Amino acid sequence: MEKVIIFSAPSGSGKTTLVQHCLAQFDFLEFSISCTTRLARGNEVDGKDYYFISIEDFKKKISENAFVEYEEVYKDKYYGTLKSEVERIWTLGKTVIFDVDVKGGIALKKYFGEKALSIFIQPPSIEELEKRLINRGTDDAETIKIRVAKAEHELTFQKEFDKNIINSDLAVAKKETEETIKKFNFNTH
Repeated sequence: MEKVIIFSAPSGSGKTTLVQHCLAQFDFLEFSISCTTRLARGNEVDGKDYYFISIEDFKKKISENAFVEYEEVYKDKYYGTLKSEVERIWTLGKTVIFDVDVKGGIALKKYFGEKALSIFIQPPSIEELEKRLINRGTDDAETIKIRVAKAEHELTFQKEFDKNIINSDLAVAKKETEETIKKFNFNTH
């Protein structure tokens, strides 16, 4: 059966680390590459990290109903999941794994329903989340303040997800994530 696994979390919760761990552990998973209008950062590669496209192309795809879900996260900074990307992965006979923000996670769960397992990765506390964002060294103080405020808001949506995993100890969170995925993927509805 065609299945999808959705990972969502506030920034700094460890979601991407857990997604990468699961991709390394399970060969039946395939990462869904999102589409975005933002420019590539650092070593990001088109077609591997994201599909980088123009705002015009993104809006054209919206009008063609090419997205499972999309969002304008910031002015003219769009992110979305292409239907063709999901089909590509299902054609390979694999389970799709998503690494998306909280709004995207809720939208994907609504779209896929029973085919989806939605996992919310939670920081142990807002204070710990703030520490992680500071230690990352990628954002200035103002951006961190905005991310922390956004995270506090996003935490209120955790009940919308099938499974909540608190990432206070990475080894424990990895194990819990693995068990959750095994149970979902090998349980046929």
